[in-house]
Amino acid sequence: MAPPEIVDTHEEAAGLELAPLLIRSPVQAFLDEHGIGSGPIEAERVGEGHSNITYLVRREGAEVVLRRPPRPPLPPSAHDVLREARLLSAVGDAAVRTPAVLCTCADESLIGVPFYVMEKVEGIVITEQIPNQLDSPDQRALIAEELIDALVEVHAVDWRACGLEGFGKATGYLERQLRRFNGLWEHNKTRELAPVQEVADWLATNRPEQPEATIVHGDFRLGNTMFGLGLPARLVAIFDWELATIGDPLADLGYLTITWSEPGDEETMGTMFSQLGGVTRGEGFPDRDGLIALYAERSGRSVSDLRWYQALALWKAAVFMEGNYKRSLAGTTDDPFLAMLDGAVPALADAALSITRRPLRES
Repeated sequence: MAPPEIVDTHEEAAGLELAPLLIRSPVQAFLDEHGIGSGPIEAERVGEGHSNITYLVRREGAEVVLRRPPRPPLPPSAHDVLREARLLSAVGDAAVRTPAVLCTCADESLIGVPFYVMEKVEGIVITEQIPNQLDSPDQRALIAEELIDALVEVHAVDWRACGLEGFGKATGYLERQLRRFNGLWEHNKTRELAPVQEVADWLATNRPEQPEATIVHGDFRLGNTMFGLGLPARLVAIFDWELATIGDPLADLGYLTITWSEPGDEETMGTMFSQLGGVTRGEGFPDRDGLIALYAERSGRSVSDLRWYQALALWKAAVFMEGNYKRSLAGTTDDPFLAMLDGAVPALADAALSITRRPLRES
């Protein structure tokens, strides 16, 4: 029987072999301190994320969302939820579609890690199927337009003016990404995977010039957004900002396109990402080229060959997911999804390598 991930008190937590993820009593006191509802709390885990962890917390007069990192030990600089909260507050002030951050907690004595609390947004996250009211060709097309418009809004934010000076460096983003994820691979790897190094070498040799720096979400895909419940399709929130920084906007577009499936490409884009974006094979959704063209039109940016950015996205995913797989092997998580990464990480690396071997395309 798996140990409970939610307990009432620190005393209960101390008696467990595996630390719980949420302790009700200190969270309740923290919410009291910030005037968020009253009385006992109920909490349930929400979302499909397998990295930072999200709980819906209910009590009288309040429904809020608490976000925390996974159980330690963690890779250096990864899973920084307070940095994520800082960015959310800044872009929310700039009218980007995000939940409002209500409060943050750096005191690890409460639940063992830092966390933050944000508002609950009403809507639906589109993953494996589309809600009936949006399941038509015209609404699917509108979903894609809303997704691109929201991304363009993120990239249009004046990040210096909204208080993010120092959040990331305006130059050298691509070089830093290669350096950071090469180092992260050395920290995360549980086995030798030749394609990981082959892709790293190709990325270093073919690195493009970086355009003007923008906010980069880092994990922008359909499944990390929420749509309103009514008609027409309206994107109401962007989630999962833990990888966000200042850098090259085409990194977000490259990542979005490798999570965007077309009929017949299940074997070419990597099994995990075919599952993430399988719903976009439906009639009305644009293909990847159409998505890229829509971004170019709405943003006014020049969008050149995206192979480099697509390979980067898949390579980074392989490195990052290997860290999650390592946590599974170490027994610090009971998430069954992470055990399946034994085969998924090599598939991601192979998919990245296949992109590096495609002919150049201009758009």
